[in-house]
Amino acid sequence: MSFTASVSIVHLTLWLLATFSLASWTVILLKSWLYLRAGRENRRFMRGFWQADDLADAQRCAEQGRGMLAAVSRRGFAVLQSPADEGVLLAHTDHGRMLLERALRDEVQQQQRRLDSGLMLLASVGSTAPFVGLFGTVWGIMLALEGISASGSAALDVVAGPIGEALIATAVGIATAVPAVLAYNHGLRQSRRLGIELENFAADFVELG
Repeated sequence: MSFTASVSIVHLTLWLLATFSLASWTVILLKSWLYLRAGRENRRFMRGFWQADDLADAQRCAEQGRGMLAAVSRRGFAVLQSPADEGVLLAHTDHGRMLLERALRDEVQQQQRRLDSGLMLLASVGSTAPFVGLFGTVWGIMLALEGISASGSAALDVVAGPIGEALIATAVGIATAVPAVLAYNHGLRQSRRLGIELENFAADFVELG
């Protein structure tokens, strides 16, 4: 393989790591904003919802509320307001309770998918970036050995450039992976915490019927 092609492969590795880093930091910023906003909206909604005087007041709070818990409550009220025979609320029957639980569970799962979206990308970047950097390192060392073989000399000026690029690839791979892994672990904890809030609220909402 020619010297130019070898250098291009090392540069391609660095550009690939830069793309990984850009993608992971984009997800980190978006997910951080999502978790922060979801927590703030959920706390505001919970204060208003559980202080409502009656179901009608609670429904108005749900309709005007924002956030994931508000979405779950709106889905629940939609089932509660479904008419059954003789004007009896469907949720007051055994079948209606089952429908309510199913609707709430479906909404909770949808919100959970929102919380989890993007985490797989962070996990993938965190697990693959070091190996991509290692690939660049190995290729840089191969390039350095080719330079030594071609020149017949192991002088510093022959090997310094390729070895330097090889070490840069390793450093960039680690620098890309570490924030992605930390953000994935943090995001997983936040997702589980908010998911538990959604499940607990859905369980409490069923008792309103």
